[in-house]
Amino acid sequence: MKEEERSVVGVRNAKGESRNGGKRDICERSFAFAGRIVRLCQTLDETRGVSRTLANQLLRSGTSIGANVEEAQAGQSRADFAAKYSIACKEARETHYWLRLLVETRIVPEERLADLRDESDQLIAILTTIIKKTKEKTK
Repeated sequence: MKEEERSVVGVRNAKGESRNGGKRDICERSFAFAGRIVRLCQTLDETRGVSRTLANQLLRSGTSIGANVEEAQAGQSRADFAAKYSIACKEARETHYWLRLLVETRIVPEERLADLRDESDQLIAILTTIIKKTKEKTK
């Protein structure tokens, strides 16, 4: 992976500082998001029925974002790197869907999920930007 691609994903220098202007590293950010999703799903899983089923779907997609971002770090080519990020972006979109559904069905109050929904939107935007920049460099 070339230097400019590393800076896009927020690789840290020797002092542990991010090269992307102090913004949180996408690996760390997607990992923290997954942790929040796990905790939400643990709560939802305590209730039988629909909320447990939705929790399973949310858990799969919400934790898959970070897993694919991590896997992309070992991409064998720019195309492989972009493909993993594309999967992560799709998973972020699916996660956003499940969060919206939890609010719409009144299983979870909107206020409780507002931050998670906002973070999923931001992850989608970040991942989309990384994918576009990587594909531009491939041309």
